[in-house]
Amino acid sequence: MNPFREQQILQTRRQFFGKAAVGIGTAALASLLNPSLFAAAAAESVAKGRGVLGKPHFPAKAKRVIYLFMAGGPSQLDLYDYKPMLEKFHEKELPATVRMGQRITGMTSGQSSLPVVKSLFKFAQHGKSGQWFSDVIPNIASLADDIAVIKTVNTEAINHDPAITYIQTGFQQAGRPSMGAWMNYGLGSENENLPGFVVMISSGKDADQPLFARLWGSGFLPSEHQGVQFRGKGDPVLYLSNPDGLSSTVRRRMLDGLAKLNAKQFDEFADPETQTRIAQYEMAYRMQTSVPELVDLSKESAATLEMYGPDVKKPGSFAYNCLLARRMAEKDVRFIQLYHRGWDQHGNLPNRIREQCADTDRASAALVKDLKQRGLLDDTLVVWGGEFGRTVYCQGKIEKENYGRDHHGRCFSIWMAGGGVKGGTTYGETDDYGYNVAKDPVHIHDSNATILHCLGIDHEKLTYRFQGRDFRLTDIHGHVVKPILA
Repeated sequence: MNPFREQQILQTRRQFFGKAAVGIGTAALASLLNPSLFAAAAAESVAKGRGVLGKPHFPAKAKRVIYLFMAGGPSQLDLYDYKPMLEKFHEKELPATVRMGQRITGMTSGQSSLPVVKSLFKFAQHGKSGQWFSDVIPNIASLADDIAVIKTVNTEAINHDPAITYIQTGFQQAGRPSMGAWMNYGLGSENENLPGFVVMISSGKDADQPLFARLWGSGFLPSEHQGVQFRGKGDPVLYLSNPDGLSSTVRRRMLDGLAKLNAKQFDEFADPETQTRIAQYEMAYRMQTSVPELVDLSKESAATLEMYGPDVKKPGSFAYNCLLARRMAEKDVRFIQLYHRGWDQHGNLPNRIREQCADTDRASAALVKDLKQRGLLDDTLVVWGGEFGRTVYCQGKIEKENYGRDHHGRCFSIWMAGGGVKGGTTYGETDDYGYNVAKDPVHIHDSNATILHCLGIDHEKLTYRFQGRDFRLTDIHGHVVKPILA
């Protein structure tokens, strides 16, 4: 963030005329040299949580996003991308004409061979659309006519940290704003009692891949737009409860005093982070009432709880987080990000992927069905996917129930539902090996541009000037994937 530019933007007409040493002629000259002095309305809009855009660039199909992020890289070949020819290619060396010299990770670069391994799971067509799904995700398969599966998502990154940073922020190196921060900055929040961007994390049995808070950070955007993490144990948000001996009345008086001190500091220095601090203190105070109500599942019906599965009553589980995501959608939280760790299956893939799907399949489908039956799916975009996929060749030796797959960014599968997406759609084709894109590639910049489009945002126009350049989520790339749109 450039403090000088923020000072210019936040300067109001009253402040400008009050501080001007000479008359209207100087004011006119200043308005020509610096038009942002008269942009008080835009600054006020951001300050009140409406977002810098004020309204979307064009009519939006979605008002909010729920992003189910499968951290670690789920194997598209064992879930969505059915490749019957792998039965023929099984245990044979991956042809050099298919690999085409692709850079691979250090975990398989030392192997003497790269043998192809078929999926052990059975695939079948589902719904009127006839989309193919593995038998390890029967509940997601039941959504066949409600979701659009994109099979040709691709990324240049082949290791976890740059890959997950890339798809979440549009750049492989840390420091850029996350997708949720961009949406919060652009569109603001429609609920003054809850954050506009909420993050929840769950973990599978073997979840050794770390997640960093910068993945939901605001980067160079004002810090009020960063994600707020809800925890699975104790208070959902740190320091939400009053300390022992401190009543709500005393806390209110304390915040009023802090607000006055911060207001004086802002008048002197005009640092926008001071306003953020004031706003976040107030948000925290309101959350003391709104968050306990949000996480109270006592009024959910037995049928609803049953739909999400037995883990739904376990705080911190994926099922519990999915149900909270639906409740947040009802309260118009703008961007809800669920991370589920444990998809990094370099070994023992068949057993580990069964465990991961047991954690996520039922709840993922329940979330979509729950939103649909409540009339919320039409304006809620649900996204399911990871940072990359897995290789068709085996990592280690091919054994019946104990083989792995390495990272693969050339093509992998994600799906979207609701909020402007055409259900029952399969987009893109991969080759017989599931190794390269054969038709209709979708770069991660394209998928991100499509997500923004569903919210009425032109991805080329939501920008922020930092260090002399206008930045955006899709960097200088990205095309909307129009064939999947309703």
